Amino acid sequence: MRVEEFDFDLPEELIAQHPLPERTASRLLVLHRKTGRIEHRMFTDLLDYLQPDDCLILNDTRVIPARLYGVKPDTGARVEFLLLNEKQPDVWEVLVRPGKRLKPGSRVEFGEGLLRAEILDTTEQGGRVVRFFYEGIFFELLERLGEMPLPPYINERLDDAERYQTVFSRKKGSAAAPTAGLHFTEEFLQQIRDKGVRIGFVTLHVGLGTFRPVSADRVEDHRMHAEYYEFPQATADLIRDTRERDGRVIAVGTTACRTLETVGSRLAERMDSGLNGSGDAGESEQIRSGCQADAIDKRALASGLREESGWTDIFIYPGYQFKLIDGLVTNFHLPKSTLIMLVSALAGRERVLHAYREAVRERYRFFSFGDAMLII
Repeated sequence: MRVEEFDFDLPEELIAQHPLPERTASRLLVLHRKTGRIEHRMFTDLLDYLQPDDCLILNDTRVIPARLYGVKPDTGARVEFLLLNEKQPDVWEVLVRPGKRLKPGSRVEFGEGLLRAEILDTTEQGGRVVRFFYEGIFFELLERLGEMPLPPYINERLDDAERYQTVFSRKKGSAAAPTAGLHFTEEFLQQIRDKGVRIGFVTLHVGLGTFRPVSADRVEDHRMHAEYYEFPQATADLIRDTRERDGRVIAVGTTACRTLETVGSRLAERMDSGLNGSGDAGESEQIRSGCQADAIDKRALASGLREESGWTDIFIYPGYQFKLIDGLVTNFHLPKSTLIMLVSALAGRERVLHAYREAVRERYRFFSFGDAMLII
């Protein structure tokens, strides 16, 4: 597939520059996967599409003030860091500007030396691996010295940094927000629970992998940047029970989707190899049969879910067979991005592009602070 096949015309004025005063006030475009039917609703109408025994899975990552401005003490040259992920204690992968000045061995200071960094190595994507030196607690220094790294297409200043955090954010580590979750309030989450829909969490620390532009001409040639994820046992149990009740698994955001599908795909591979962590040969055979069938037996697959964590570079595009999710709540994404390819894998490229053209005609707000879409 050519990357150009995922392009669409987007007027610049539809790129939302600020969040709405109320999180739940966004519009909701509903795309029915099987028929292509489109409905125009409000975000709180999501309740109408959720059923008792469904579960929603949300990403509980928290954005850190990942943008740092410092100087090289030997020359006084100004330097910018964008923290992507922590590879090990105090060792981070970062994007740097200007990169030519920061070769291995170079040193940078932030906050008049409160935080110091040494360049250890370069990465394949042109970033750097750095070690930080400091006294005290690293994340407290970040709160003091860093800035919230808003996406480059947002030109207006954000007065309240919490509006770029979900209300359920808990685990610090993201360079960008899982923006589909920005539409939820605690009150609305409780309304969802009151309907009998259960809520679970995964963690994916959003980094370069989610937003890195596709530079290849062919979709299949693009390589994702790895991001760290955690899939807790409570969520494994929730999904297993949801399947037993014939409920649906609905991911909130592409990051939650990619986490779930990483777990599901790796489990399917293990089961196809005859490796079942439970040691139950009967369960293993059942899951393998489901994984190898033309249509994934999601109930059988869910029975093998276990807690896990690690790094994922999963790239989902049309042709991918979904292992765990049945639906997706998401925002509207950039043309030719890996994210529009993901939603096209779920609902079909032509249907998604038709829905996007409809969204443009109806003047939906796009990207991080924009409106939402439900694919069901």
